[in-house]
Amino acid sequence: MWVKAIRVHELGDPKVLSWEEVEIGEPNEGEIRIKNKAIGVNYVDIYYRTGLHRAPLPFIPGKEAVGVVSAVGPGVTSFKVGDVVGYADNPMGSYAEEQIIPASVAIPIPPAIDYKTAASVLLKGMTAYVLVRQAFKVQRGHTVLVHAAAGGVGSLLCQWANALGATVIGTVSTEEKAAQATQDGCQHVIVYTMEDFVTRVTEITSGLGVHVVYDAVGKDTFKGSLACLMPRGCMISYGQSSGSRPDPVRLSDLAPKSLILGRPGLMHYTTNRNELLLAASEVFASVMAGVLQVRANHVYLLSEAARAHTDLEARRTSGSIVLVPDSQWL
Repeated sequence: MWVKAIRVHELGDPKVLSWEEVEIGEPNEGEIRIKNKAIGVNYVDIYYRTGLHRAPLPFIPGKEAVGVVSAVGPGVTSFKVGDVVGYADNPMGSYAEEQIIPASVAIPIPPAIDYKTAASVLLKGMTAYVLVRQAFKVQRGHTVLVHAAAGGVGSLLCQWANALGATVIGTVSTEEKAAQATQDGCQHVIVYTMEDFVTRVTEITSGLGVHVVYDAVGKDTFKGSLACLMPRGCMISYGQSSGSRPDPVRLSDLAPKSLILGRPGLMHYTTNRNELLLAASEVFASVMAGVLQVRANHVYLLSEAARAHTDLEARRTSGSIVLVPDSQWL
């Protein structure tokens, strides 16, 4: 069967996102086909489009979607046609009207959570879960610094850390985003385009520093983030929107304060189906309990993926970005 999809034939700016027809077959052993209803956009999609992360050309980008099962392959007993499922992280290829994925990575979506909300929170929410509950376990009394606090993951990180009893400091680029970060649980918000975040963190913490920094920006903030940490503090890097070359830190830079540096990836915390479903259940439970307010602030047609990428790279967005297949647009 033929479906419409976004495909990348060469690496480069958003113009390389080509809207075209692609052929997909029937699901094989252990696979299901899903008709996508909502597709999550994540910064990692830009990394693949530009070549920072590698994928064989041509490829369909996207690592998150929610949809309805349209066919099941031989041996699949856990899902049936009509089930609502989502997936996050792997495999790549969600920028399509329909796609085939292994049944082992499909996650049942609770009826109380709609398509757009689920596609906004599944990958980002499980990432936030790993960051605050696994890679560094945030506890009451901790002080945390979250860069890009109004972004898709950043917004969830601030809410979750606040709910766990931490004092949350967030950095944002505009006063408008500062207002959102405050709503998301930041007790202190720093507009880094107007003031130096290291100086402000020092003032806020009376020179003590923070227990943990969550940094998705990369080289532009890396050394400043280390300077914000208290002795034995933890630096969690989970992205590099400002670039990753050259390496922003030497191992010896950690020694003066006995700092810990981590670069966790969701795939290493969801290595089996039990871990995957546990992470997803934590996210869905937090959404349904009101701990996490999901901000699907920007919705585009799938055919407008290039515009979505342009806006994301230009930092014109906050919260989550969702693509809706043109045939599903209401």
